[in-house]
Amino acid sequence: MILSLVDEAVRSGARLRSACRELGLSARTIQRWRDHAGGEDRRHGPRTVPGNKLRIEERQKILETVNSPEFRDLSPNQIVPKLADQQIYLASESTMYRILREEKQLAHRERSRPRRSQRPKEHVATGPCQVWSWDITYLRGAVRGSFYYLYMFEDVYSRKIVGWQIHEEETMELAASLFKEICTRLNLDPTGLVLHSDNGGPMKGSTMLATLQRLGVTPSFSRPRVSDDNPYSEALFRTLKYRPEYPSEAFSSIEHARVWTAFFVNWYNTEHRHSAIRFVTPDERHDGRDKNILARRHRVYQLAREKNTERWSAQTRNWEPVEIVTLNPKRTKTESRGQDKAA
Repeated sequence: MILSLVDEAVRSGARLRSACRELGLSARTIQRWRDHAGGEDRRHGPRTVPGNKLRIEERQKILETVNSPEFRDLSPNQIVPKLADQQIYLASESTMYRILREEKQLAHRERSRPRRSQRPKEHVATGPCQVWSWDITYLRGAVRGSFYYLYMFEDVYSRKIVGWQIHEEETMELAASLFKEICTRLNLDPTGLVLHSDNGGPMKGSTMLATLQRLGVTPSFSRPRVSDDNPYSEALFRTLKYRPEYPSEAFSSIEHARVWTAFFVNWYNTEHRHSAIRFVTPDERHDGRDKNILARRHRVYQLAREKNTERWSAQTRNWEPVEIVTLNPKRTKTESRGQDKAA
């Protein structure tokens, strides 16, 4: 039956190694069965009992102890030290966890509510000015230990920097003022816009939240201490600080920082061909010019293929526009199982 299932999966296009992994086998085992066993499963399991295996009465003693009134609300990593203080050793933490897992008793044991960590809500952008990401980064000043604060807002769909400012302090009032200034300059009604950020004070401050509520903006926040939940701003800051022109020493003044950042923003929006949007500039993507640019690139490749068909074994490079950009996409069941196994 196992071999027939593997054969069916391979005929459907799956790789042998992947099909075997789903069954908990290795590809070499399947090959060995075919070559030497005529297709029979000749696994017999261990032939000897481990010398350090717990006896039935020892296992029962552990279960009685962890479920006793004194310990039933504690996890094994708390039970083991308490038993040691009483001059008692029953088993290691890992053994207790293993036994509880086998008895289907491995659950939250305290009376308090278990900790729950939920991923941020998924947000999808199909055009500019639907989902923005923003953050604040530090720019080193001339005085040791001093910094300037760069506030930067980015459109997730087009990757365009829609607004920025540099100040000597980090406050929610400055963030709210900058957001309103951006909307005014772009002549934008922000109703329905999703604004994503991390959990910093200026992001969750009362002034910033009140401004967003008044303008009809939906705030979105990362989980605490999880930078991956705000990937667009983090990637933008990395690009900024790894530019060859970025000062190797500190900025001499706040004016110096502003001049350099203005240069960077102009380069990033108008010259930088972003790899995630088919190597068009954020300005071209934001204004909708990317579709014509990518269509022309596609025609160039089609003509090249027609002239030298023998050089093209498959399709030409993909120049289709990226229609959908997702912020914090939901994990698939396969990804979730993979992360659980890795943990």
